[in-house]
Amino acid sequence: MSGIAKGFQYTLNQLTKEKVTYDYPRKPIPLPDRFRGIQKFHPEKCIVCNQCMSICPTGCINLTGKKHPDPTKRGKIIDTYDLNFETCILCDLCTEVCPTGAITMTNNFELAEYSRDGLLKNLQWLDENDENIREESIL
Repeated sequence: MSGIAKGFQYTLNQLTKEKVTYDYPRKPIPLPDRFRGIQKFHPEKCIVCNQCMSICPTGCINLTGKKHPDPTKRGKIIDTYDLNFETCILCDLCTEVCPTGAITMTNNFELAEYSRDGLLKNLQWLDENDENIREESIL
């Protein structure tokens, strides 16, 4: 009988405590400052140096460029930028090596798709990914 009373006492004590679960779809989950989510790509900053593609450990970045149409200007302009989130491990190496800051990490982590083809994101999708851009902190 005392076991039942102890059980009820524990249950009643737990009812008055603060809840530890989140109301996720309606309220955002608090994320740590250095959370690595989906990348945001700024095509106007890209100089097609291919450093992001060469440092990627999984080879999920495909970047191509073409010569600048104006013959007086040097360098390349970006043609395609594809990122395969099926193999991307969100390691943040591509953002660290980018000399112009064309790639930044966001706090967006929702990548659920119904097919694997939906995980291949192109230049336009990565440019429009403005959700929760992470502010760079100075260490």
